[in-house]
Amino acid sequence: MLKLSRKKEGGTKMELITLEQALTLTRQDIRDLYREYVNESLATLLSLLEFDKQFVKAKGTIVWDNEGNAYLDFLGGYGSLNFGHNPEEIWNAVKLVEELPNLLQASIGQLIGAAAYNLAKITPGNLKRVFFCNSGAEAVEGALKLARIYTGRPGIVYAHNSFHGKSFGALSVTGRQKYQTPFTPLLPECYPVTFGDLDELEKILKSKAIAAFIVEPIQGEGGVVVPPQGYLKNALELCHKYGALLIVDEIQTGFGRTGKLFAVEYDEIVPDIMCVAKSLGGGVMPVGAYITTDAIWKKAYGSTDKATLHTSTFGGNTKAMAAVIKAIELLVKWDLAKRAKELGDYLLSQLSSLQNSYPLIKEVRGKGLLIGLEFNEPRGLLNKIPGLTNLAREYTGSFVAGLLMNKHRIITAYTLNNPNVIRLEPPLIVEKEELDKLIYALKDIFESHSSFLGVASANLKTVFGSLFKR
Repeated sequence: MLKLSRKKEGGTKMELITLEQALTLTRQDIRDLYREYVNESLATLLSLLEFDKQFVKAKGTIVWDNEGNAYLDFLGGYGSLNFGHNPEEIWNAVKLVEELPNLLQASIGQLIGAAAYNLAKITPGNLKRVFFCNSGAEAVEGALKLARIYTGRPGIVYAHNSFHGKSFGALSVTGRQKYQTPFTPLLPECYPVTFGDLDELEKILKSKAIAAFIVEPIQGEGGVVVPPQGYLKNALELCHKYGALLIVDEIQTGFGRTGKLFAVEYDEIVPDIMCVAKSLGGGVMPVGAYITTDAIWKKAYGSTDKATLHTSTFGGNTKAMAAVIKAIELLVKWDLAKRAKELGDYLLSQLSSLQNSYPLIKEVRGKGLLIGLEFNEPRGLLNKIPGLTNLAREYTGSFVAGLLMNKHRIITAYTLNNPNVIRLEPPLIVEKEELDKLIYALKDIFESHSSFLGVASANLKTVFGSLFKR
């Protein structure tokens, strides 16, 4: 066990943990350090269902814990691992530039223009101008500012149940009060509408000075909610009718995830601004970006006095751009969108068969390899037990995910805005046989546990075991 020393002041030499020591920490050491110096409450939540395992190796779709057990990853870094864990080709690309300056603001980086060119080539229509940053939330922040400076208007419309990030601007257009309320007042003149409701959208666009409508083509954290066909196309037409821009958040749905390179292709539209991140960095580098048209960019930032109005210190750094260039190359070379479409259709059909057989499953939905499994709430007499419905709504997803993790060694998680849904979002390099392992595991769970009380009781041993360990 690691002996933690108290922080020392004055001239006393500090006892630091070296990288070599950090790599030899035990599972308990890791727990203790996280509780003491990071987030004690989150550590407690993770440990209750044994979600704080010590994973020591990862490759492709598999991760291994410190006891040598192999786990299938069906969480995929929330869409960050389309190429799998530790893709050798992308790591090699990063190593190839290790002697180049990584950050040198007094010049133009050697790779940033090439990365932007490649992104422009694979995105729809006339999207061209790219701003690179470090995360999806940062890409959203930049897109909101771009819409405001371009239109000269203050208003932003967003959808209920959406998720665009937790930084201040992104949070202001994230449609769940649980995340917004503790930080109010947020940005003014941000207006929520019902996802998929064009009449409601038009009413706001008509009555307010709106700069943009920001929307996900599929609501990921909202529970993998797919809008009606043509929704994005009609939303774009309404935005342009009333002088607003359409910002599409492809942070989770992009780079082949839904069976197209980008989900907007299902509606055959070119948004005014598109936000991307996650797998843009190949799963090894933190990279975000937004891309827009030449006309919008030039009006907003196309003069020397405006050229530095929005910047990012680490945005476009050399190692990140090397990862971007190689990730886009592999995305096309491996035809990951086609692969996601074919395997996603298969998985959806298998899950739909399970839905017909097991009453705990309420709905299966998604596109490609972004799939949500929603569970039914208690019925009949069980529905009359005080608080049981709310408990089921908040914890059925986590309990099913707990059984998948601890019994079948398959990693999943519930969606942030709807914890009654578990997401199935494996790397796009997943094999059909691995999908079958998931189907078998779910079938085993639902055959043994037909209700919320069943999956809850099955997790009690794990919960109590974790409590005693602490």
